[in-house]
Amino acid sequence: MEFFKYTRTFNFMGKSKLAMILSIVLVLSSFALLATKGLNYGVDFAGGTIVQVKYTTDAPIDDMREKLKGNKIFEDATITEFGSPEEVVIRMKTTTGNVTVDIGDVTRESLKDTGEFEVRRVDIVGPKVGSELKEKGIMSLILAIVGILIYVAFRFEWRFAVASIIALVHDVSIALGAIVLVGLEVNLDVLAALLTILGYSLNDTIIVFDRIRESVVKTRESELSEIIDDSITKTLARTTLTSLTTLFVVFTLFMFGGEIIHAFAFTLLVGIVIGTYSSIFVASPILLLFGFDVKKYHIKLAEKAKREAEKERMRSQFESGVM
Repeated sequence: MEFFKYTRTFNFMGKSKLAMILSIVLVLSSFALLATKGLNYGVDFAGGTIVQVKYTTDAPIDDMREKLKGNKIFEDATITEFGSPEEVVIRMKTTTGNVTVDIGDVTRESLKDTGEFEVRRVDIVGPKVGSELKEKGIMSLILAIVGILIYVAFRFEWRFAVASIIALVHDVSIALGAIVLVGLEVNLDVLAALLTILGYSLNDTIIVFDRIRESVVKTRESELSEIIDDSITKTLARTTLTSLTTLFVVFTLFMFGGEIIHAFAFTLLVGIVIGTYSSIFVASPILLLFGFDVKKYHIKLAEKAKREAEKERMRSQFESGVM
């Protein structure tokens, strides 16, 4: 169903230089943030202990700090509000070495005089496990990008593959910069969001590339910039509807999903906006920078068709017994 109809072709490539400057500024800013502030790794990657506590009334954070001071287990612990005034999270960079100690029971005992509450969650990750999770997380991102490079190169050609990879690195870099800027913890949820961004952005890019390839095959006179503008315009309705509906769902999760998926939803929000933008103003213009030639591509297709026809002719002769 086509909700939007366009009677003219939009000049996207005419704005590509301005868009590329904006992208370079955003990516460099993200790198600067990563280099200066660095990622704030959560318990999943850095190791430590998290205890989530919910009170029936507003949590007495100051009183909690005083009560926990008397226990060495909670030394250097930080207590922060978690989504609402009644709910708090106690974070510790260390874990207890005694497997017989239940940190949940210790928390209940230490805070028993601070009011009525319940311990809702206890997460304990050792530093070695956290380090392994971080290494595997980074490896999963790298393997995903390499796999995408191979897939796109096989389906299209190397220029399309490199353009799509540059767009994906662009998207992930800006998403990481936004995470550092707002001070979110990087945990397994954020990693899942980054991998989702890779898939979402690639899907948008492949749809545009498919239309560009179809247009290149059909035309013989148009310049590549005109073909790209026409292809993006024809996919604009689909891109708009897909992005808006996805944004609506993710924004709903961000607003009402609770603190526990706040980082996941925020990362996806940034990724969807940047991924949609990059499929139009990053991936496609890179084809122009790489000097993709429509006429040479037609010659390549003609030679391929000639080779296939020759193979088919020889196969027919062999089957009929004529050599």
